[in-house]
Amino acid sequence: MTLTDAQGSRPRFSIVSAAYNVERYLDDFIGSIEGQEFALDQVEVIVVDDGSTDGTLSALQAWQERSPDLVRVVSQPNEGVASARNAGLSQVRGEWVTFTDPDDVLDPRFLAEVDAFLSKRPETVMVATNRMVFDETTGELTPHTLTRSLMTSASRLRNLDYDSGHFHGHVASAFFRSDLVEEQSLRFVAVGPSFEDGLFCCEYLLHAGEPLVAFLPAAVYRYRVRGDGTSQLEQRWTNPGMFTAVPEQGYLALLRDGAERHGRPPTWLQGMVIYELSWYLRTNERMTAPTAAHGETVARFHELMAQICALLDQNGIDAYAATPVSTLWREMLRHGYSEEPWRSAYAVVDKLDPDQRLMRVTYRYTGGPPEEVFSVQGLRVEPAHQKIRDVRFFDRTLLHERIVWLPLGTLRVTVDGRDLELRTEEPSPAHHRLTPAMIKKAHDPHPHAQDRSRGKELPRGGGAVLRLARSRLVRRYFGDAWVLIDRVFNADDSAEHLFRYLRTHRRGINAWFVIEKGTPDYRRLRRDGYHRVVPHGSLAWKLLMLNAQHLISSHIDEVVVRPKAIRELAEPGWRFTFLQHGVMKDDLSTWFNRKDIDLFVTSTPAEWESVVADHTTYRLTTREVKLTGLPRFDRVLEEGNRFPPEKRDLILIAPTWRQWLSDAQPTQGGRHVVDREELESSQYAREWTAVLNSPELRDLAERLGLTIGLLMHPNFQTTGRLDTPRHVRPLTFEGENVQELFARARVLVTDYSSMFFNAAYIERPIVYFQFDRERIETGWHLGRHGYFDYDRDGFGPVTLTADEAVEAIVKTVEAGPEPEPMYLDRIREAFPERDGRCCERVADAIVASTRPAAPAVRRPLLVERAARRAQHLVRGAIRRPRR
Repeated sequence: MTLTDAQGSRPRFSIVSAAYNVERYLDDFIGSIEGQEFALDQVEVIVVDDGSTDGTLSALQAWQERSPDLVRVVSQPNEGVASARNAGLSQVRGEWVTFTDPDDVLDPRFLAEVDAFLSKRPETVMVATNRMVFDETTGELTPHTLTRSLMTSASRLRNLDYDSGHFHGHVASAFFRSDLVEEQSLRFVAVGPSFEDGLFCCEYLLHAGEPLVAFLPAAVYRYRVRGDGTSQLEQRWTNPGMFTAVPEQGYLALLRDGAERHGRPPTWLQGMVIYELSWYLRTNERMTAPTAAHGETVARFHELMAQICALLDQNGIDAYAATPVSTLWREMLRHGYSEEPWRSAYAVVDKLDPDQRLMRVTYRYTGGPPEEVFSVQGLRVEPAHQKIRDVRFFDRTLLHERIVWLPLGTLRVTVDGRDLELRTEEPSPAHHRLTPAMIKKAHDPHPHAQDRSRGKELPRGGGAVLRLARSRLVRRYFGDAWVLIDRVFNADDSAEHLFRYLRTHRRGINAWFVIEKGTPDYRRLRRDGYHRVVPHGSLAWKLLMLNAQHLISSHIDEVVVRPKAIRELAEPGWRFTFLQHGVMKDDLSTWFNRKDIDLFVTSTPAEWESVVADHTTYRLTTREVKLTGLPRFDRVLEEGNRFPPEKRDLILIAPTWRQWLSDAQPTQGGRHVVDREELESSQYAREWTAVLNSPELRDLAERLGLTIGLLMHPNFQTTGRLDTPRHVRPLTFEGENVQELFARARVLVTDYSSMFFNAAYIERPIVYFQFDRERIETGWHLGRHGYFDYDRDGFGPVTLTADEAVEAIVKTVEAGPEPEPMYLDRIREAFPERDGRCCERVADAIVASTRPAAPAVRRPLLVERAARRAQHLVRGAIRRPRR
């Protein structure tokens, strides 16, 4: 690094930028530097083109020609961002160096704000600026996760050894002393797909003596999230190095270095590592989580995690407060990789069912199950429902959670002979720093006035809606209503079929059906004479929902379960019954564990067992989960009986949805939008089109007088379709009797859709076409691999190529209208009882869900009043808005 003044006066700031194929972003980047409200003769910009294949180098060279005193361009073969930054770092002459990314933007006063603070506080070792996230797709500008928690309204110089809740690991929005970088011979090291920034920042501070870091909210750095998904951070989880090189060469190396220098890793460093690890937790809990965490890679990851967690101490874990981290995650870090058995010191009464007079009690442990005693009102009781849930992190069980439902009453829990502390919510992390705002809030002499001033405002007209909902006339119509809904925009699923059953056989139940007005299914239901069909979003719908006793749906999206228009008026008070959209075969626990479900319908013994059994990942127990069968199956059975073998004339091809085909959030109605051009160019379209256009398939249909029908997922109905030949009939969920389609099927061809259970229920042949099986199994679609194995448990042959699929379809159809004996045996084992009474069982289960589950525990007369008071306190403490 050249730090002499031989080439002239030394600049105040050096900006080093590594550029690779960023031509389209350079105008914004260059404009933000040239537009700085700071003297550019005190700035040098060193841009290293890392072997770009677009016009990046030409654009940079043109900039250098225009501003030779400001810009120097270095060109090198493509070696990665670390190498490019190091090449630029070797030419730095400035006092302070930063590493601005060329697809980002600096606010006009960015450099001026940094300079002003450094002039006041020259002892500063490092500067952290205010990183704002710019979403290129939506145009939104929001504070970065850490900015929200670590930046205050005023600039601050913090000694991280004492203010350990703060850290910074992003070099592009940071400034470093050039002399100190040179003294340390500090260079960037490529660590897997990410963390070279964090490694550089932490090594710099570990070697710097006092870690004096300035946090400057007025110096705004705009970090771009690319709309095309090409940024490195958006692709990192599919790189094995994220689970091997990054933990080993990044987190573990830093913790060991910190321990060697300071006796223990500094708390700020532990906080930095915990922040990074929290992203692994979030990835693990996502429904769609494509990762490289499989086989030897994930095994190595857990080996490294054990070594990392051994260097994280109680103080470091407890002190972390930069982002929300649950108590469960802290316990996983502290005890999940330890060989020593551990038991939680407390149990939590975290849910109350006042209708069934039950309370849910949970605690956690590692190792073997402890000895436990539950007592209510001074008497030992056995749980009404219970299970042991495994808490898994990338397929490894780190903790066990004990879940029991007990009669409501004064509680005592003893584990291994020790009384547990009892709580009504998870404990909050201990405070290791208190801000003036926190202190004032805790000691506010007028808290009630403050609460009133922060009261939630109702939307315009909301008060009138609430008054009307509580009126005697409205309650007469909607009181204790059962509200049934499939999707907002379509029906003909289990909720509709249960609604029809209730209106025919249980007219004493105040049942209503909800669907968007004007949709084909809305018009169909009205034509069928159902007047209890309420348009979604209407005033009548609001009044109905505000009086509902039960919400019953085959879908569990937020727009169905917790509609915003209702939550703006009041927190929902209904019990929720989840009918399911189909038979569940994947592990969806990370999603369902966040939902508040009172009744969960299952259809096969294997499905029921996969949810309620010990050492599964679901928090659901036998209290919520019932084996009833889908209401839709009653209709499927009826339709199946209408079509004997000679009437089965349909080759039904039903590709299901792929999560990666739409990057956008779903619409308000819950539908995903598919870009037509992206669909047409996708492997999905190529593979399915190859099957649909097969001459063998066309000849088969013509020879046997069959129709080839294509039933696309509802998400494709308006924005994307496959290019199909004329002899293939397009089918839609809105325009067809879907159950009749299954009944007519000579064969159902699908991939992963649970629709195949409908065909299996009435013993129709099935062929699976899974050309992208490896991608699905590595987390690219919803859910993780569950109990169902297509090769072991499937109801038909599994094919991986279009040619194999066509060959299997032809062979299956020519073999006759019944499944082969092997598959028929699997079907009958999966569905031991098919009696047309699913709707009846579901209705009975909903009614039973509001009855007391167990007799009240008797109490001595002398303590009756005290016990009633205790019940009242427990109810008040743990009753939460129903979700």
